[in-house]
Amino acid sequence: MKVFTVSFFGHRGFHDASAVERMLEKIICEWLRQKEYVEFLVGRDGEFDLLVASTVRRCKHTVRNDNSSLVWVLPYSTAEYQNNEAAFRAYYDEIEICERSEASHYKAAFQVRNKSMVDRADFVVFCVEHSSGGAYQTLRYAQKQDKPLMNLAPGSLSM
Repeated sequence: MKVFTVSFFGHRGFHDASAVERMLEKIICEWLRQKEYVEFLVGRDGEFDLLVASTVRRCKHTVRNDNSSLVWVLPYSTAEYQNNEAAFRAYYDEIEICERSEASHYKAAFQVRNKSMVDRADFVVFCVEHSSGGAYQTLRYAQKQDKPLMNLAPGSLSM
């Protein structure tokens, strides 16, 4: 089976969530219709990540639910995850703890996890509005790796 892997990254907060959600829904539904199997990799670190997860779940329900998985990739195990594991497992199709980031210093763990998700992806979707922060650093990394990508942020940074 041919797996198409998509990773998502964005700032913790962003503008015009409804426009971003419409764009997300369009591309996610298209992938569900066109690809043999889609693996959607997300963090759970801000508004964009939560919007992506809810949009993937909605599209899976309305378009097709048998050819994809919504995967939450953690940089390391957290108390929030451990205390709510059953609820998280009911929401996400899979939950992974990134081995590379788990073995790194906790201050670097998120960026190590993000790079690992970019390396694994066939396509990377961003919602990056400004040139600072972890999402921006990940965008720059994806560009250096020549990954196919798109930035959904209204008035987004030029690629």
